[in-house]
Amino acid sequence: MLNCTDEQYQAWWPGTHLAFHTVEARPGYVGNVVIMDEYIGTRRLKMKAVVAGVVPGKRTVWQFKQVVRLPAYLILEAADVDGGVDLTHTVQVSFRGVGRILDPLFRLYFSPGFERALDDHAQAEFP
Repeated sequence: MLNCTDEQYQAWWPGTHLAFHTVEARPGYVGNVVIMDEYIGTRRLKMKAVVAGVVPGKRTVWQFKQVVRLPAYLILEAADVDGGVDLTHTVQVSFRGVGRILDPLFRLYFSPGFERALDDHAQAEFP
C-alpha cells in the first residue's frame, strides 16, 4: 500500500476501489501524502491521508487530512501465523484530552450503519 498505484488499487476491487496513490513522497514513507478514493457500502469516501507511521511488513498508519490533519487514523497491521498472515484493519477516530468532548460529533458521520459497512468492506477486502 505504500507504493500503490490507482491501477493496482482498482484491480484489487473493481468499481469499489477508485484511487489510491502518493501525491507527496518523503524518504522512508513517513510524511507521504496519499489520495484515497473508494466506496464504503453506498458512501463514497474520498480524502487525503498522511503516512503517520511505518513498521515495514508489520504496521502502517495513515492519518486522515482535509485542510489539517484530523484525529482519525487508518491502521493496517500484519501478524505472521501458521500458513499465512493475519491482517487487522482498524479505524480510530477520537480527539485527545479535553477535545474528547467533541467526539460525539464524529458519530454524525461515523454512524452505526457506516461502522457496519466499514466492517463488511474490511472483511471483503481482507478475507
